[in-house]
Amino acid sequence: MTSLKGNSISLRGPEPGDLDLLYLWENDTAMWPFGSTRAPLSRHQIWQYLDTYDGDIFTQKQLRMMVVENSSGKAVGTIDIYDFDPRDSHATIGIFVAGEYRRKGYATEALNLICNYARETLSLHQLASWVSVDNEPSIRLFKTAGFKSKACLRSWIKRGRTYTDVLIFQRLFE
Repeated sequence: MTSLKGNSISLRGPEPGDLDLLYLWENDTAMWPFGSTRAPLSRHQIWQYLDTYDGDIFTQKQLRMMVVENSSGKAVGTIDIYDFDPRDSHATIGIFVAGEYRRKGYATEALNLICNYARETLSLHQLASWVSVDNEPSIRLFKTAGFKSKACLRSWIKRGRTYTDVLIFQRLFE
């Protein structure tokens, strides 16, 4: 069985006690340009998500895990597998680490753990991620974790009155 515990962090399913952190992180408007969020989420919406979340990627087509610092037991971020396609054995991945926990190697370790889990437990052939060209930390992260930039989608994300290109990163498990 694939371990979800690394040297510095572990991955676990979301719990009701994560409500306040998820509420804070999901509603951080500074992060919205780098994800798909366009409107605030209520505590009630997040509570409903936590209350009904069953972790079955085969029915939900997504899986969220909390990134937890081993030394303190504190949740420091999230990592998501979504757009899960069991027939073609691929999915998309996204990661978030809270500001004060960045630049400690947690995102790299979490990404490596989830890639091993995706390959070994979910039997996926590949993972992909869409990263805006101005998100240098994420570009470095995915390259470090063995993802290759495979395409550029021109003017893919609207930011105010302008558009930003997006790089598609892909990691094949061969």
